[in-house]
Amino acid sequence: MSGTFPLVFSVTSGKGGVGKTNLAVNLACSLVQLGKRVTILDSDLGLANVDVVLGLTPQKNLFHLFHEEASLSDILFPTPYGFSILPASSGMSEMLALSTGQKLELLEVVDELEDELDYLIVDTGAGISDNVLYFNMAAQERLVVLTPEPTSLTDAYALIKVLKLNHGVERFRVCVNMAPDQKSAKDIFQRLYQACDHFLGGVSLDLVGIVPRDTAVRKAVVDQIPFTCAAPTSPAARAVKQLATNVSQWKVPEMLDGNIKFFWKKLLFRQ
Repeated sequence: MSGTFPLVFSVTSGKGGVGKTNLAVNLACSLVQLGKRVTILDSDLGLANVDVVLGLTPQKNLFHLFHEEASLSDILFPTPYGFSILPASSGMSEMLALSTGQKLELLEVVDELEDELDYLIVDTGAGISDNVLYFNMAAQERLVVLTPEPTSLTDAYALIKVLKLNHGVERFRVCVNMAPDQKSAKDIFQRLYQACDHFLGGVSLDLVGIVPRDTAVRKAVVDQIPFTCAAPTSPAARAVKQLATNVSQWKVPEMLDGNIKFFWKKLLFRQ
């Protein structure tokens, strides 16, 4: 990665159940194995599950930042896998839509990490809620996760459509997860590409990863251990490691001054 500033990218999806959070966690593990400094921001603020996937129980989370004046050091939670998480809360309806003040508060906290990170992975919620759209706009890159099924395709297209038409986002990276084979993964990507090309001119889609359906993934999820660590030679783990290698080639956009706070604030006050 060029420069000394962190790259902020979202892992996002149009619908739940596509393995988005599990992919984000295992991608973080693989980037750590490449020598990168990584934090995951769980931005599914009312239905958090990064900590659940990892079998961890942080004592404080972003709810405490917004409502109990917790500091970054209070909520930043190191994992046994070499990366940290900024955990969100679960079952807190007041976290489902952030106020402008809370968005400012969060970006101030994130800005404190600037010199300590290579990558900030933003694990968004699914769908097209205000929070999902906000964090996708705030990221410098967006990794859209879908599976080879019609509803996943339809919902991924809906997410891309809203971000493109309403917010001017034009570049998306795509990962097909739980693919039964390479052909079905490439077919579903091609269908997404053709829909975007036909109805949303100017959108750039780049297929950067295909992760196969793998029994090792299910076992690791049950055991609450990242499959890249539990079964490092499994087909899914090898695919995510290749995805991490691809991600490590992404560049911090030159149009930014590299400062996370500057980028997010510019976005905030545009709304």
